[in-house]
Amino acid sequence: MANASLQRLAASQITLEIMALLSILNYPDKRLHKVAKPVPEVNDRIRRLVADMAETMYAAPGVGLAATQVDVHERVIVIDVSETHDELLAFINPEIVWSSDERKLSEEGCLSVPGIYDNVERAEKVRVRALNEKGETFELDCEGLLAVCIQHEMDHLMGHVFVEYLSPLKQTRIKSKMKKLAHAM
Repeated sequence: MANASLQRLAASQITLEIMALLSILNYPDKRLHKVAKPVPEVNDRIRRLVADMAETMYAAPGVGLAATQVDVHERVIVIDVSETHDELLAFINPEIVWSSDERKLSEEGCLSVPGIYDNVERAEKVRVRALNEKGETFELDCEGLLAVCIQHEMDHLMGHVFVEYLSPLKQTRIKSKMKKLAHAM
């Protein structure tokens, strides 16, 4: 009996995938302004990126992460807005195919701008089309926090950070604060 348990344990260790925490770029790093390129093929490298991004997002902790934020300039996003952190969504080559005319002001924060929160106006509802980790196309209608998160992470793929929606004065203050924080580390 013990021998069978050891064999099962050894087998599970062989199939255990080790994920890596990735470094998150901090605003105003210029690399955050690079436009991400489409993923040509969903393969093991992309699935590994999704897994590593998810682990990084959960550890941060956050509810969304774009590949741009970890200095990978490909169109990949991971999101989990569930309270239990067990509903991971991966969006590869996402595109917003519809957005509502209704707008909503919501407080946002960002893993690339730690400790900074402010209100941003976005579409209340969106429909996103993307590939999943199997390379299959899907569409998802989103509202609430998920809609905000999709739009926020899509901005990253286009080289934009949420603070760019704020007044020039707020942007300058945030930039100064982030630079001081970087020098203190």
